[in-house]
Amino acid sequence: MDLIIVESPSKAKTISRYLQGKYRVDASGGHIRDLPQKKLGVAVDRDYEPRYVTSPGKEETIHRLAEEARRADRVYLATDPDREGEAISWHLQTVLGLPEDGEHRIEFNEISPKAVLRALENPRKINYNLVDAQQARRVLDRLVGYKLSPLLNNKIQNGLSAGRVQSVALRLVVEREREIEAFVPEEYWTITADLQDAAKEFAPFRAAVEKRGDKKLKITNKAQADEVLAALKAGKYVVSSVKRSVTRSHAPAPFTTSTLQQDASNKLGMTAPETMLMAQHLYEGMDLEGEGHVAFVTYIRTDSTRVSQDAQAAAREYIKEKYGSEYLPEKPNFYASKKGAQDAHEAIRPIDLKRTPESVKKLLDRKHYNVYKLIYERFIASQMSEAQYDSMQIEIANGEFGLKASGKALRFAGFTVIYADFRNQDDEEAKGLLPALEEGREVRSEHLSAEQKFTKPPVRYTDASLVKAMEDKGIGRPSTYASIISVLTKRKYVEKEGKYMKPTEIAYRITDMLVKYFTDVMDVGFTADMEEKLDEIEDGGKDWHSIIADFYPSFEEKLRFASTDGDETTDIPCPKCGHPMVRKTGKYGKYLACSNYPQCSNIVSEGEAEISDIPCPKCGNMMVIKSGRYGKFLACPDYPACKSTLPYGTEEKEEIFEGVCPECGKPTKRLKTRTNKTYYGCSGYPVCKFMSWDIPTGERCPNCKSPLVRSPRGVVKCSNRECGYKVSSPRKGKEK
Repeated sequence: MDLIIVESPSKAKTISRYLQGKYRVDASGGHIRDLPQKKLGVAVDRDYEPRYVTSPGKEETIHRLAEEARRADRVYLATDPDREGEAISWHLQTVLGLPEDGEHRIEFNEISPKAVLRALENPRKINYNLVDAQQARRVLDRLVGYKLSPLLNNKIQNGLSAGRVQSVALRLVVEREREIEAFVPEEYWTITADLQDAAKEFAPFRAAVEKRGDKKLKITNKAQADEVLAALKAGKYVVSSVKRSVTRSHAPAPFTTSTLQQDASNKLGMTAPETMLMAQHLYEGMDLEGEGHVAFVTYIRTDSTRVSQDAQAAAREYIKEKYGSEYLPEKPNFYASKKGAQDAHEAIRPIDLKRTPESVKKLLDRKHYNVYKLIYERFIASQMSEAQYDSMQIEIANGEFGLKASGKALRFAGFTVIYADFRNQDDEEAKGLLPALEEGREVRSEHLSAEQKFTKPPVRYTDASLVKAMEDKGIGRPSTYASIISVLTKRKYVEKEGKYMKPTEIAYRITDMLVKYFTDVMDVGFTADMEEKLDEIEDGGKDWHSIIADFYPSFEEKLRFASTDGDETTDIPCPKCGHPMVRKTGKYGKYLACSNYPQCSNIVSEGEAEISDIPCPKCGNMMVIKSGRYGKFLACPDYPACKSTLPYGTEEKEEIFEGVCPECGKPTKRLKTRTNKTYYGCSGYPVCKFMSWDIPTGERCPNCKSPLVRSPRGVVKCSNRECGYKVSSPRKGKEK
């Protein structure tokens, strides 16, 4: 039996149902190999080759798939139809030992019986251009993230991360907030008149004052507004122009990943990560009562607005049958994808138009249903006729002032019968048709009003507007938008106020630091240009190693400068090696580090490089004064080779001898740990290293020969707890 390997168990379940047991279908659970989690995993000195390791927890999966592949007549790799999916298939091919030039790869844009069977009839080789494009992105992101994140942790605080695309998106949010903070409202006034003719043959309509002479009128204070009101009251209103027209609104294109996230945010109030999770379930398949596992929509990571001829024909047939031929355009609607779109897949659409939202409403939960309904109706609308409006614009003259009124009324619903697009919602001044007036007709004012207003600051980003901004500026790819927003939220770089994003204090510090030292990485244009270079790798015109080589050396130089900027060499010798200490600034303030790094990695806090006159009891080096959570203490400068410590102020305190060492017979000293806990150590240290928490008597246990000690209550006992020997008080005598 042939084996088909996909990423998701849910996807495997859907395909297995469609193929009715003729193939074995299993899932890898995503990536089985990746760069190591806690190491760079990129050989910067060997042409930036990545070092892949088995993904954590995937050993059992690999063993299972290898056994299934060994028994299978043929293996098909059916991962997602994009760069990442191609890379997963390549890793599977490598790990399972499949021939490099073997035709194992199949792909489909939708999980339907027809699409899967067609793919099985047309297997191909791995597309190594796609794999290399994904490798370049992975290596580039790893180099940037793994190099910048430690810098942020050292300079600002622990737990921070940076990313090639993530940090640029954060910059957009921070700069928008600064625009809002710097915004100074400006006063302006609007003047409107409710007009009607003397005979009251029509309902009043509202016109706004727009011009004074040939120039646009700008009223900035009440005095100016009162002046205009007085002039209008003294003058006459005469219709100077009437324009009638039929305006058309074209149906919107079917969803891409970006527009789906924007529409779900605007209409459903869903976040981008939440939208993509629902869409992923609809793509991979869900359990329907009485039907089993069913897939609903095509691949959901796409920047293309293209649809297949079959899907387009099915949509036109559906529209004609349900709405009538007048809602069907004479020629099918086609949409141009945005510049830079990969156009590798179709737009997002329903797989089966017979599976209407109404037919599955009771079978899906609310969120899945809402997203499916949105995708379904948008696709149907995209193939429908234009909406038509009767529009009218009237201009009225009053002395030197010009007023304008606009209105429109729906003439033919077209695509709006199923899909309400925000672009087609009437504004406040266009609620219906205006009265039929002729030029030169005089009208009068029923009411004249002036309203004070103030300009408003830019609006904070929402999920929808940030996705749109990233798409417009070429930051990232459709598959990355939701994960970027998710990281910004989880890391607490932004917080939500309603649906709006507000940067936290740490976001300002991260952005300012990265912009200061890494202007190219944080530049929107650089990020967009890098996406184009990745596309060139996919097209086969670029070696991916050269793109990394062009970027990394200068990046590494900036990284070194950022790490040492502000360092100051001092005349303080390093307690370990004698080299001058360098004053640095970190997240906890200033500290001193040895200039002989990496040969010597000694670091001490600012002001704590003071050398005491107490020799280390272990190695004899003069101990240095340090600070810890319990205050100051003495530590050996040869740490970590020597880990000896003493309480601070040892040289100032009178030594207290109490007890006798059972090893050598010398007196024992009362000592303190860093936590101020008392213990007893032999005065012959370091020759004799005996230590005890209780006072040693100098004698040994008659049973086990362990030292006898005296507890704080005066009870003499064996220091070996398992022995249990003790000497009671004089009243009780001895006992075991």
